[in-house]
Amino acid sequence: MTGVTGLAQTLQTLFTTTADQLAMSTGCIRRHRKLSGATLVQSLVLGWLQQPEASLHQLAQMAATLGVAITPQGIDHRFTKETATFLKQVLEVAVTQVLASDPVAIPLLQRFPAVMIQDSSIVLLPAPLATNWRGCGSADPQTAAAAIKLQVRLDLVSGALQGPLLQDGRVHDLKAPAQTLDLPPGALRLADLGYFSLETLEYLSQQGDCWLTRWQAGTVVLDAAGHPLDLVVWLAAQGDSPTDCRVQLGYTYHLPARLLAQRVPSEVAQQRRRRLRAEARRREQPVSPLRWATADWTINLTNVPPTA
Repeated sequence: MTGVTGLAQTLQTLFTTTADQLAMSTGCIRRHRKLSGATLVQSLVLGWLQQPEASLHQLAQMAATLGVAITPQGIDHRFTKETATFLKQVLEVAVTQVLASDPVAIPLLQRFPAVMIQDSSIVLLPAPLATNWRGCGSADPQTAAAAIKLQVRLDLVSGALQGPLLQDGRVHDLKAPAQTLDLPPGALRLADLGYFSLETLEYLSQQGDCWLTRWQAGTVVLDAAGHPLDLVVWLAAQGDSPTDCRVQLGYTYHLPARLLAQRVPSEVAQQRRRRLRAEARRREQPVSPLRWATADWTINLTNVPPTA
């Protein structure tokens, strides 16, 4: 009950006192006439919660329920650059003070001060916003000309959420702001192949942080002595037993790592190859022979030392 009460108090402060302060500091509200920062954010958030595609008239009706008499045109005039900045700052405060998940109670994770899952999501925007948030481009400019990518990190140990950090929808995850954010010393980072970069992994290792990632097809793997491995031939020689061995990554980096490999059941390999064929048809490109051959294994890389 205390947690629920504390959350309610935090939300009340966010949508009243904090909202008023942020509205003044961003220039969204210069003089309190009809709308204050609190009533503006409440009208928009509650209006869109009730109806995600709420019209200006519906938003004005929501403002009326809060005691603010304003026309749809008056709401429209509030959609300015300053209001966008104001709403972004309200979201940032909400994320840091309100949004969190329950910690994952797995003893293995307690080895690390933080276990950060890094990921992103793309939100399509109306085409006129393409000058502010560039999308990926499409034959249909109404659906992809404008988009925003939200980068977030979730700490499984504490449940805390970092972000969202915003960037153009067309920007690759490799250039995400979160790629350069420092982690707590000794933390573990988990991220998909969209973030795979030997340069980033080397940086994390130098900072004393840990990482776990899938193997990116084409990444050079060398044995502990620095000799290149033909990964397909080498894995086939390991048989069906799980493999855990020390390797180096990249001709340039020679980044120390552990390679963890497990042969998968034939039905899993077949499913993976069906996805590879479907992706190849979509891209109108042939399937990579290396990806086809390594579909028989789950291959992960990490710098986490083995347990004693």
